Amino acid sequence: MTKQTSLTCKCGQFTMQVEGPHIASVECLCNSCRKAGAVLNTLPGAAAVVDEKGATPFVMHRKDRVRILSGAEHLREYRLSAGAGTRRVIATCCNTPVFLELKGGHWLSLYGQLWTDGDRPRLEMRTMTGDLEQPANLPDDVPNLKQQSLSFYGRLFAAWVRMGFRSPKIVVNGELNV
Repeated sequence: MTKQTSLTCKCGQFTMQVEGPHIASVECLCNSCRKAGAVLNTLPGAAAVVDEKGATPFVMHRKDRVRILSGAEHLREYRLSAGAGTRRVIATCCNTPVFLELKGGHWLSLYGQLWTDGDRPRLEMRTMTGDLEQPANLPDDVPNLKQQSLSFYGRLFAAWVRMGFRSPKIVVNGELNV
């Protein structure tokens, strides 16, 4: 039987389900995740997106294995600039970050805060540590990659192959203007 995990926003008005294994569990330290995290942290009632290391935790899942069950009307997208190819999607009912999506991507990077600490898949790697001024200060509990590695891209490609080279659309109605 395929494992299914139910995830909700902080207030419970938005719910989703992910099926099967994740692609990767990562912490991203890129400049744009840190900048967007700082903006999202200013939303009323929002939980911290970026941790004390400057990292944003994500659990990456295939889009075809993510289902929105309720509360889609609360979803809004936030982009760092009008032409940005990356959008971060927030449940505005309680300002919970839900996922990050790259334009044309076949996966979603689900914000790690959707899981309780005990249920979130174990951290496998940190990416984009090269964007930090002091990457040497990071713990050495997992690989600290300056950029994404070949094996990282290999995981994404393997998932895309299993999806038949499809990239399902995730519709979000509206923008979050911060």
